[in-house]
Amino acid sequence: MGRPDPDFGTARHASRLLRALRRQWRWLRYAVRPPDVRFIYDPAYERHTEGVPVDPLRADRILAFLSNERLVRREEISLPRPAALKNILLVHAPEYLEALQRPETLTGILGVPVSEDELEQALDLQRLVVGGTIQATRWALSTRCVAVNLGGGFHHASRAQGAGFCVFNDVAVAIVRLRQRGFAEPVLVVDLDLHDGNGTREIFAADPTVHTLSVHNEHWGETGAVAATTIALGAGVGDELYLGTLLKTLPSVFESVRPGLVIYLAGYDVATDDAIGNWKISSAGLLARDRLVVELVRTHRTPLVIVLAGGYGDEAWRYSARFFSWLLAGSAIEPPSTEELTLLRFRQIKATLDPAHLTSLGSHDGWDLTEDDLVGLFPGMPRHTRFLQYFSKVGIELLLERFGILQQIRARGFKVPLVQLELDHPLGQTIKIFGDADRRELLVELRVHRSTRAVPGHEVLEVEWMLLQNPREQFGDARPALPGQQHPGLGMLREFFGWLVVLSETLSLDGVLFHPNHYHVAAFSRRHARFLDPQAEALFRALQSLLGGLSPERASKLVDEGRVLDATNGKPVKWEGWPMVLPTTARLRERTEGQAYEEAVETAQAALQLALASDEASPGPGS
Repeated sequence: MGRPDPDFGTARHASRLLRALRRQWRWLRYAVRPPDVRFIYDPAYERHTEGVPVDPLRADRILAFLSNERLVRREEISLPRPAALKNILLVHAPEYLEALQRPETLTGILGVPVSEDELEQALDLQRLVVGGTIQATRWALSTRCVAVNLGGGFHHASRAQGAGFCVFNDVAVAIVRLRQRGFAEPVLVVDLDLHDGNGTREIFAADPTVHTLSVHNEHWGETGAVAATTIALGAGVGDELYLGTLLKTLPSVFESVRPGLVIYLAGYDVATDDAIGNWKISSAGLLARDRLVVELVRTHRTPLVIVLAGGYGDEAWRYSARFFSWLLAGSAIEPPSTEELTLLRFRQIKATLDPAHLTSLGSHDGWDLTEDDLVGLFPGMPRHTRFLQYFSKVGIELLLERFGILQQIRARGFKVPLVQLELDHPLGQTIKIFGDADRRELLVELRVHRSTRAVPGHEVLEVEWMLLQNPREQFGDARPALPGQQHPGLGMLREFFGWLVVLSETLSLDGVLFHPNHYHVAAFSRRHARFLDPQAEALFRALQSLLGGLSPERASKLVDEGRVLDATNGKPVKWEGWPMVLPTTARLRERTEGQAYEEAVETAQAALQLALASDEASPGPGS
């Protein structure tokens, strides 16, 4: 580890100030000359069918980033209307739409079991997104703007069947609807999703006025069509082959088609870190790809519609955000981490809320407190009625709802989550979230209190206990049990950390403090927090260096079983659960991120020598 820069703190402050000034400049420039880009989005895009590997917050995260960078304003975001059935029937067979009324049909398309209750919600979502693509074509042709539907790209759906998460082909419906309204110019569909745009190609196989270009990993069906360019590159493709193929193909296709409208499926499942993809395209390669498409469109002065198409996992939004920042600002802006963005979103939402709604003990939006919430256990001894002496039950539920936390829980199959507060626990006030009103499935248990002792000179929100679990999930080879787990995790640690930070900021506290009881808890929390004690931080970094190639469960088990040794004396390293903090004020941040802290960590780490016990010294690739 190199020695910290003595001007580290000053440089970081200057960087933040410069970024803020750039945002102000972009806002002024935007006000004088608004960019010719419009977005179509509805909060209902966050609806999600449990098991489908998409990020339901993808569109929301993109807009939160662009809004924070002052690149988009509310009036540039248009709400879609669900596509009318008459428009869907322009493309899809009546028999197919009838079959969609059976859950088993949708189960086959989405690849996960779909219940009767989930059926209507899934179909409503796809109809809404189809309406978004229709609206995008209307915007692009009427205003000559670049119209972006923050969803869509359902290119596997053909006339008589759906596949690959695609129920209705939004691109095809939008094109055929335009034809019905007299638009006769050629249309070019540039499909750069990882997967073959087979459904769109099949629908327009006999139509010479719609050219479908698809560059993908493998063919999904027949490739014959009167106007199509279909290229399969196989698995493991990197930047050089991908961009080389596009440079050889795209310009000539544009020249031959001379389109009056381009619809671009800007899929990011080609990215090297995609959750289900098998290509290795870098962020720089993806931005180069997007710029190539847009610059060709601009050269030909063609209206452009962009839909998101594929992109799986929590990081997919960042590629779209980077592209749209370039489209809006003229230069790409690097998006923050998903963790930072989550906190940014929560802060933006919190700023729109009336503080009175967070503290009110009255009825609000259908929530009511019972008499037991207000009456004391003993005469003259009133019970606590506010969480952390500030938030009412209404306020807690409001934050959980507005931040999308309850919606994400519903998306995991718990349709009516129940929030319960226990305000008189001697170890701290507790929030519990159950999967249903019968309280049979505990999903969340969070016990916290305000503390002035944990960090002398600071008041923090101390987490005594946090449990996030999904009792409906099963452990398996791909998801083994971690030390201390009875059920698999809920997969929402990021959201609950962000929520706790907003609670801390609302109460003007210095940060959030917790005690990771296992090594893997600290590892999962690493993006959020650091150890308060530099020596604990040094030990953790040394453990990360030693165990970094192992799975979290294996690494944590080795630490718990005493298989990690202090090489200077041969004794096992004992995990103590030292406190970690996520600062929310500059003075606590300086204590865990400043120059003195880093110097202390460096000194402590230099004295550490760790090793694995002899039978673990050479862990195999399956460890």
